[in-house]
Amino acid sequence: MTDNEFFGTARISRILMKLTPPVMLAQLIQALYNIVDSFFIGRCSEAGLTALSIIYPLQLLMIALAVGTGVGINTAMAYFLGIHDRKRADEIAGTSTPLALGMWALFAAVTCLMMPAYARMSTPSEEVIRQVVTYGRITCVCSIGLFLESGWTKVLQAEGNMTRPMTAQILGAVVNIVLDPLLIFGLAGLPELGIAGAAIATVSGQIVAALMVFRGGFRPSPARQLYPALMRRIYRLGVPNILMQSAYTFYILGLNLILKTFSDQAVTTLGLYYKWQTFFFIPLGAMQTCIVPVISYNYAAGNLRRCHKTLMESIVFGMALMSTGTLFFELIPGPMLRVFSQDPEVLRIGVYAFRCIGPSFLPIVTAQIFPVFFQAAGYALKSSFLTILRTVILFVPLGWLLARLGGLEAFWMVFPITEILTTLGGVLCYRQFLQQEAARSHPSD
Repeated sequence: MTDNEFFGTARISRILMKLTPPVMLAQLIQALYNIVDSFFIGRCSEAGLTALSIIYPLQLLMIALAVGTGVGINTAMAYFLGIHDRKRADEIAGTSTPLALGMWALFAAVTCLMMPAYARMSTPSEEVIRQVVTYGRITCVCSIGLFLESGWTKVLQAEGNMTRPMTAQILGAVVNIVLDPLLIFGLAGLPELGIAGAAIATVSGQIVAALMVFRGGFRPSPARQLYPALMRRIYRLGVPNILMQSAYTFYILGLNLILKTFSDQAVTTLGLYYKWQTFFFIPLGAMQTCIVPVISYNYAAGNLRRCHKTLMESIVFGMALMSTGTLFFELIPGPMLRVFSQDPEVLRIGVYAFRCIGPSFLPIVTAQIFPVFFQAAGYALKSSFLTILRTVILFVPLGWLLARLGGLEAFWMVFPITEILTTLGGVLCYRQFLQQEAARSHPSD
């Protein structure tokens, strides 16, 4: 049985148990090196920790462009493999390198020019501004490894190969973790670079990961005249993911600007939440990665029942695992915060904030899996609507309103409220999806 036939015939639980652990392990390592980054920078200065919180939205935008393009390639390949059209799948795979290079060049040029203005918009502190510009320019301009690795990884995953991407991400993370203290503190005879050292360690890890997935992930480019049609298909499928991830950039930036009116410590608290959130959201992120080719394959094959079963089992599995995050945020927020910061004000704000946010971990499973389901099934408008509902219509306006009405403490309730409302929107969209599919299957009715 080939990997793609496996998507169409094996038990859904077996597919998830085969595909999810390698992705979870890779994402666990990535989360660890993000935490290690903040851990070491926090030992250097509180200003550096605030700078990492400010640059985080731009890193999300970079990931959105890179991974979103890769998801479009992954989903399109899975569709053609589902209908046994290997030639078209290989043509889609061949676009990954040119598209990755184009996205990287555009992103690097824009962020290099606008970094100082972005930093000044986010904080009045000259020291924080300096560190934002230093870290941001290195990680954004030298991000070619991230863009290439994302494209080549999605090619491999579309064919059911999760092992090589997992190995690449682990190796890249190890490189980052090892280089962090050496370059930040100037150990082993290396120069002491501070926050610039953390940035260099990050891009070095990305380049190593890209080199690992080059073999198997790189495919020859198709004929130039095929690109318009191929790109339309790729971005029709990938734009919902790009919008979803990009919207995170803008809503976190919006939340940072709201929190800036209270204090830099409030901005730091939000940044620390997202560091820990990344760690605890590993099951959900892995689930999203793994269900896309499964749903796309079975939807192309006309097996709607398996698509529905994939959705339901992934939600149950995700919620069971996400409950761990809720328990940690409710029971030990203080020790989690002290991993990075000893600032009493950050600890005071953070303990209250983490306990308010913790219950949102369960509804966020459905809030994020519904858009991925619609994206994989080719319902881009529904996926985009749920993303915009969550990140544009709800998060920032609700956060601003709660902050105005109840101050900083009320602000943190924006997280559970937003996830619950987005879940309700997802349920309504899914009911409409089922009605549309039933009408398509029985047109005479």
